[in-house]
Amino acid sequence: MPFSIDKMISTDRIVELKSSKKDEVLTELIGLTCTSSLVTDKKELRDKIFEREKVVSTGVGVGLATPHAKIASVKDFVISIGFSRDGLDFESLDGNPTHIVVMIACNNSQSADFLKVLAHIVKYLKLATVQRRILDATSKDEIRDIFMQPVAAGA
Repeated sequence: MPFSIDKMISTDRIVELKSSKKDEVLTELIGLTCTSSLVTDKKELRDKIFEREKVVSTGVGVGLATPHAKIASVKDFVISIGFSRDGLDFESLDGNPTHIVVMIACNNSQSADFLKVLAHIVKYLKLATVQRRILDATSKDEIRDIFMQPVAAGA
């Protein structure tokens, strides 16, 4: 069954980041993600996100980070999007500033779909033109609409 990313992204979970430090950004986005009724245990989500970051940074480079957790206390996919026009140090693999942070939470039984969602997001958001459109957007609705575009868009 194909996944539908439009059901995973709500304008309520799109934010211009207040924080500029990695741990603060993670805490900010965890709080935002936990506003969804699909997340039933904030502590478990927080623990898993920070545990995952200790293994290796989810700052994939090219201005993008994708912190994520697959846990039983999340009923279905929840995506939160934070952006920083100035950029922040997310300990990215390429050492460059991160401008867009997409937090993905899902149930631990959704591994196959998780890989599809992650691949879709990274493939699309690694494009500088797409990132520029997000950073230049003037509303959360506009940012959400950019995420709804087919992966080939902006190439």
